[in-house]
Amino acid sequence: MEKTVVLLKPDCVQKKIMGEVIKRFEDQGFQVIGCKMMRLDEAILRDHYSHLTEFPFFSEILGFMQSSPILAIALEGEAIIQKVRDLIGPTDSTAAAKGTVRGDLGEDKMRNVVHASDAPEAAEAELKRFFDAGELMA
Repeated sequence: MEKTVVLLKPDCVQKKIMGEVIKRFEDQGFQVIGCKMMRLDEAILRDHYSHLTEFPFFSEILGFMQSSPILAIALEGEAIIQKVRDLIGPTDSTAAAKGTVRGDLGEDKMRNVVHASDAPEAAEAELKRFFDAGELMA
């Protein structure tokens, strides 16, 4: 069984569609093993987006990701990392197929409702980044 992280981004929280997104994961049989609402400070965002900090648009990412709390969710399931990626669709919501989370609910590349781990190594790092020891139920 794999574990992964999904972040319900500020646009998801502000549009009040968190329940709809979580239901899509649960309808696929994914197990929620951790969930918490949090405000992200600059340090955690610099760590999370370390591959983007040198780009001029990084300040826009910081502003967006700090515009409201996010909901961090840990999910568990067989081959869940790829299954979640398939369910949410590509990063650019305008290119995402209808039926995917981003295709149905997202607006663009940044306001795309969710972040999801893209590989086992990323999932492991993100689980540690967003959840403390003892916060996961599995």
